[in-house]
Amino acid sequence: MAASAVLRRFAWICVGFLLCCLVSSVSALIEGLYCGTQSCYDVLSVSRDAAKADIGRAYRQLARRYHPDKYQPGDGEETRESAQQKFLLIATAYETLKDEESRRDYDYMLDHPEEYYSHYYTYYRRRLAPKVDVRIVILVTVCAISLFQYYSWWSSYTEAINYLMTVPKYRIQATELAKQQGLLNRTKEKGRNRRSKEEIREEEEQIIRDIIKNKIDIKGGYQKPKISDILLCKIILFPYYLCIYVAWYCSWFYRFTLRGEEYGDEEKLYLIRRYMKMAQAQFESLDNNLIETFLEKELWIKDKYEAYKEEQEEEMKMKMATDSRWKRYRRWMKSEGPGRLTFAED
Repeated sequence: MAASAVLRRFAWICVGFLLCCLVSSVSALIEGLYCGTQSCYDVLSVSRDAAKADIGRAYRQLARRYHPDKYQPGDGEETRESAQQKFLLIATAYETLKDEESRRDYDYMLDHPEEYYSHYYTYYRRRLAPKVDVRIVILVTVCAISLFQYYSWWSSYTEAINYLMTVPKYRIQATELAKQQGLLNRTKEKGRNRRSKEEIREEEEQIIRDIIKNKIDIKGGYQKPKISDILLCKIILFPYYLCIYVAWYCSWFYRFTLRGEEYGDEEKLYLIRRYMKMAQAQFESLDNNLIETFLEKELWIKDKYEAYKEEQEEEMKMKMATDSRWKRYRRWMKSEGPGRLTFAED
């Protein structure tokens, strides 16, 4: 009986000791956060209700005293190294208290020391957060992508124009148009205004190039770039395009679903392009005769398009079956292809 009483008393003593340890650890400041085990207010010698101007004034006074470039060892008991450490602590206290949000988090830690892990999360979330606004980073990235996009499109367009300049068909047509417009039938220059043959040839080349640019409608991936097609403009004009699409969809639903109107050529081509899963620029780059064939076969009707698709696939299989290169490839795959098993010779 006496032994059990002694054990219970010993247990209560242990519990009390642990509670005392916990209370002391909870009430203490956290090492590694803010000013460590010292209060940032005590470091600057200001009260908790001090104004921002008072905090700044206290920091400047202490900074002038303990700054490494101004501190003299004879000014106090601290050495130059200890003064430098104290200056870093003063700067940390000032950085903590000068910002309203950081000061609010610090005051919350002082008032709620039991939320140990929450204080760690709040502190390091603020320390590791990016210094630059994320919106600015996104804007700069979008602008860079848009500039690269526009430059690459211009390069492709210039490459297409240079190629068309070498094609005799287009070059002859452009030359005839230039002669009809009187651009190449100028009288010969005399006297001081006379130019060399190289200058005249360069001018004629530029005239032919301008006619090809203006008269030939290049479509697809080599078409002339537009400002409205770059990523930045599309993002800015997205609400406008969204409203246009909603209005177009409502009009489509009302005209062809509710009222049952017949499709026009534009609507028929849209359905055909959607069935083929082609972009508008890619579809417009197709030959006009091929597009007329699509309309003649009434491919805007789903069943007829499926039949046309199967027909094209069968035709492609027949061409591949009769193609000599495809036959050689199949023979190679059968006899010498990667699936063939061989034994290595010793």
